[in-house]
Amino acid sequence: MRIARGVKSLLHKLRTPVVIIGNFDGVHRGHVHLFEEAEALARSLADPAEGQAAGEVVVLTFEPHPAKVLAPAYAPPLITPLARKLELIAEAGVDVTVVEPFDRAFAAQSPTEFVDRVLVAGLGARRVCVGYDFTFGSRRSGSVQTLTELGHARGFDVTCVPAFTVDGMVCSSTKVREFVLAGRLEGARLLLGRDPEVEGVVVRGDGRGRKIGVPTANLQPESELLPKNGVYAGWAELLDAPGSRFVAAINIGTNPTFQEGRPVTVEAHLIDTEIDLYGKRLRLGFVKRLRDEERFASVDALVAQIRRDVAETRQMISAGARR
Repeated sequence: MRIARGVKSLLHKLRTPVVIIGNFDGVHRGHVHLFEEAEALARSLADPAEGQAAGEVVVLTFEPHPAKVLAPAYAPPLITPLARKLELIAEAGVDVTVVEPFDRAFAAQSPTEFVDRVLVAGLGARRVCVGYDFTFGSRRSGSVQTLTELGHARGFDVTCVPAFTVDGMVCSSTKVREFVLAGRLEGARLLLGRDPEVEGVVVRGDGRGRKIGVPTANLQPESELLPKNGVYAGWAELLDAPGSRFVAAINIGTNPTFQEGRPVTVEAHLIDTEIDLYGKRLRLGFVKRLRDEERFASVDALVAQIRRDVAETRQMISAGARR
């Protein structure tokens, strides 16, 4: 997949582009469905008799998330950092992703200005594919109907993809966030099509885990969205060594046994593994919520519970259990 930082940075003309517009936070199953619809449209543009190849599937997304510019106090925590979002979009088979810088000047464009400057002059869109709830332009004044009318006048078609549902539930980034924040991993996994994740750099912590015989990697999360405080069975992957996945017992919380009022930390004990992780980038996947975080009467009681958590995690993940 090719990545362009804004339409102005495109170095060559796109081949009969089918453009998909959206924020795509989390790159959930609804987003992937939209990409698949666009891919089918791109294939339909091929005409072997005329020597016409299939079109290119082009994702147009925005950085930062528009809500962080227009209403920062109400902006949702992002499910995926930009780098991870681009990685997941690439895995979905998209040809080109354009990351358009979003600021107040960009937001102030009218729907007509957006279409003329970005879709027509910038991308040369042949077809545009959007979700059922798509809005655009200043104050969200443009709708799918607006886009369709503008496209008709400028020579591109618009396809509106209906809501994608899973088990009768509309797949949305908002619903994914709701599930993750509640620690409801099964619901989040159903919509994402993968385990909920957090990634970041391993930093030095207090060293208490090593002192009690359960060393942990302390993650400085790049991900804004964290599951509800508690203990989880999951996995850890070294991002500098793709495919290096380890079974992990993960704690999100404040370690109340040692001190009340501490900030929330993310710690992972990589089971049956001894490896120096300081300074390395790590991705943690959450498979099952084991329990709430607790304040124990003694360190011994805490250690005994941690060992039970580790045993349960080892058995569950090693056996491939998902629930």
